[in-house]
Amino acid sequence: MIPKGLSEVAVHKLLEAAIAEDIGCGDVTSLAVIPEGTHFSGVITAREVMVCAGLPLLWLLFCKYSDEVSCELLVEDGMKVSPGADLARVEGPAVPLLSAERTAINLLQHLSGIATVTRQYVEKINGTSAILLDTRKTIPNLRELAKYATRMGGATNHRMRLDDGVLIKDNHVAVCGGITEAVRRAKAADLENVEVECDTLSEVEEALEAGADSILLDNMDALSCAKAVQIVGGRVPTEASGNINLETIRGIAEAGVTYISVGRLTHSAKAINIGLDWDATG
Repeated sequence: MIPKGLSEVAVHKLLEAAIAEDIGCGDVTSLAVIPEGTHFSGVITAREVMVCAGLPLLWLLFCKYSDEVSCELLVEDGMKVSPGADLARVEGPAVPLLSAERTAINLLQHLSGIATVTRQYVEKINGTSAILLDTRKTIPNLRELAKYATRMGGATNHRMRLDDGVLIKDNHVAVCGGITEAVRRAKAADLENVEVECDTLSEVEEALEAGADSILLDNMDALSCAKAVQIVGGRVPTEASGNINLETIRGIAEAGVTYISVGRLTHSAKAINIGLDWDATG
């Protein structure tokens, strides 16, 4: 079953592209060394602490190699597990399963890596009112799955695409000749929820005066964020973004911002160590 919030068409298209990328004209090794009709039973296991993401995609992927494959999920996406935890049991014809192994594990490692680092950031701001957001800093063509993984880690999705929200950034401001003019043009185009990226406190004041509906505090430290929050005075939401890491996020959250967006969730997440091993007892 496709996880809630994911497009069935997009998921199948991505899986088919991943298979084509890896298999080429066929798995020559498995076809050469494994006798036809050999049955494989294996367990997919976590080899480090991880938050799961992508498990429901395993069966969809394996079934594209063979309709005789079974895949039993032993944990759920969003769960935090310890090293050695069994994640799923797979059974079926050996050649298709081993042909699918690397693509399946790659996908699970990447998505679980995103979910795991996201959970670390969420835990850092527990007890504050700040909400963690992801960004559009994703690997091309994997955005929908990457943002699904951040949800499994406990984050809230920022805009999915450029048509999914208004954000006036520094280059927009430069081309327009200033924040005030950029906001005016956005409002004249009947755009709603206009967010403006601000690098300085004076820009925060200008954006508010221009009628911005939300303020993004770009590359500001905790002290500057606190000053910006005071200037805004609760009139619009604030979002801190830019070069935020696990060491700095708590202080920024305590500064009183509404949201904190972190690109590291998706552009720098480390793949989790996961393996598929033959189960001789299966």
